Amino acid sequence: MIKKEMIAMLLAGGQGSRLGVLTADVAKPAVSFGGKYRIIDFPLSNCINSGVDTVGVLTQYQPLRLNTHIGIGIPWDLDRNVGGVSILPPYEKSASSEWYTGTANAIYQNLKYMEYFNPDYVLILGGDHIYKMDYEVMLDFHKANKADVTLATIPVPIEEASRFGVVITDDSGKIQEFEEKPEHPRSNLASMGIYIFSWPVLREALIKLKDQPACDFGKHIIPYCHEQGKRIFAYEYNGYWKDVGTLGAYWEANMELTDLIPVFNLYEEYWKIYTKSDKIPPQFVSDEASIDRSIIGEASEIYGNVSNSVIGTGVYIAPGAVVRDSIIMSSSYIDEGTVIDKAIIAESVKIGKNCKIGVGEEKPNKFKPDIYAFGLATIGEDSVIPDGVSVGKNTAISGVTELSDYPNGLLDSGESLIKAGDKV
Repeated sequence: MIKKEMIAMLLAGGQGSRLGVLTADVAKPAVSFGGKYRIIDFPLSNCINSGVDTVGVLTQYQPLRLNTHIGIGIPWDLDRNVGGVSILPPYEKSASSEWYTGTANAIYQNLKYMEYFNPDYVLILGGDHIYKMDYEVMLDFHKANKADVTLATIPVPIEEASRFGVVITDDSGKIQEFEEKPEHPRSNLASMGIYIFSWPVLREALIKLKDQPACDFGKHIIPYCHEQGKRIFAYEYNGYWKDVGTLGAYWEANMELTDLIPVFNLYEEYWKIYTKSDKIPPQFVSDEASIDRSIIGEASEIYGNVSNSVIGTGVYIAPGAVVRDSIIMSSSYIDEGTVIDKAIIAESVKIGKNCKIGVGEEKPNKFKPDIYAFGLATIGEDSVIPDGVSVGKNTAISGVTELSDYPNGLLDSGESLIKAGDKV
C-alpha cells in the first residue's frame, strides 16, 4: 500500500460567476493573473514549496484550459510516478452519475483516490485565492495541538466578516464556536477555506454526511465535527491573502503588483511561483513608447503609453494608444489612438482605432449591478470592438461587435453588450 503523510485536494471546479464575462468560457482558477500566471498557480506552487507532492485537482466547470495548463504537472515538479498531480473530474458510477454539488460532496466522491494514498492528513484547498503559505508550518501546528481539524484563519475588518465563516477561539487557538457567514459576526477571525484534517476524522465525517444535499465544509462538515466534540483549532495566518472572486478584488490585486514595494512580492527567491511557460520571444518596447510602473509580459510589443497597468504575454499596443490603470490579458491587440482607462480586457481581444474605453460618469450596471461595478469596463475574451467607439464605466462587452451595436458610437456607463456566450 502507498503511504503519504499528507495529500492535498484542490477544489478548482468553481464557476466564478462574480467575474462575469471573464469566466464565460474558463474556470475561475484558470483566469490570468499578474501578466504571466493563472490563479491556480498559487496553491499549486504553495504545495510543492511546502513539500506536498500529491495533489488531486477537482475540476468541473469549463475545465479545458485548466486541464491544458496543469498537464502532468511539470512546471510545479508534480510529474511523479507515485503521487504528483491528478485531475479529478466528476465521473459516472455503476449505479448513478452526479456532478459535484458542494465542496465536501466533491471530496466525498473522490474517497477512493484518497484511500489509495492512505494519508495521515488531508489538506483541503481552494483554487481561487492569491497568497503564499507554507502548509508544512500549518501541519506542525496541527500536530502540536493534537488537532482533529485545523482551519487556516485570517483577521479581516469586522464590517467584512459576514462574507466569511468566522470562528471564536480560546487562548490556545481551540475553536469554541463556528458561524458560516453570520449576519452579525461576533469575531473578525475568518476562515480562509483551507483545512487540514486528520484522515480518519475526515473520512468518517464524509461518509456520515454523504446524503446531505450540497454537502459543504463550512455549512456541514465543520459543524458536524464540532458537535462530535472533535479538537478543532484555528491556525492564524498573517500574510497576504486575497479572494479574487469579484472584478473589483481581481483588479485591485493586479494593480497592487505594480506598487513600488508590492505588498505581494512575486520576485522572492525562496518562495517561487511556478507556471506553465510557452517558448515565446522576449518583449519589445519601441523608442517612442512610454511605460510607467507597469508589468509587461513576454512577447508583448509596446509602441504606445502604458501607466500603472498589468500587460500579459503577446499583447500589442500600437503607436498613440494609451493604457492606464488597466489589465490587458494575453494576445490582445490595442490599435492606434485608443485610450483605455481602468478596464479589464480579457485574452485575445481586438480593440480598433481611436476608441475610448472607461469614459464618462459612473452609473450602476442595469443588468448585474453587483458584478459590473467598481468603475470598471470589462471586455470578455475573443471580443472585437470596432474603430471609433466609446465605452463607459460599469460596462460589460462579450463577442464580436459592430459599429451598429453602439448608438451614436457609445456604450453608455451601466450598459452591457453581450453577443457571445450565455453568461454575463
